[in-house]
Amino acid sequence: DFAIACYPGHLWNEDKGFVLNPNVPVTSNTPPTFLLHAEDDHVDDVEQSLVYYIALKKAGVLVEMHLYAQGGHAFALRRTKFPITEWAWLVETWLGTIGMTSNPNH
Repeated sequence: DFAIACYPGHLWNEDKGFVLNPNVPVTSNTPPTFLLHAEDDHVDDVEQSLVYYIALKKAGVLVEMHLYAQGGHAFALRRTKFPITEWAWLVETWLGTIGMTSNPNH
């Protein structure tokens, strides 16, 4: 199992400070997770990914996070001039490093 969270939302409990939403369970059984977020996302602030990353690390979950200065929200797989365009390749490589694909080098 694995998880890929691109520009996630509803993870940060803003009313209680920099705390994970209690409705989002994170345990040592949470699968390895790849997080991806653009810092200029004006729909779901980058803190969503940051607070989730910290919770995953504290639970001992294998997690990889990539933050990009530009990309906005809902960038998906569309090609742009920004480095965030390469995220799908990074996921493919990461899947290899966790044993989900046969070739960790792409």
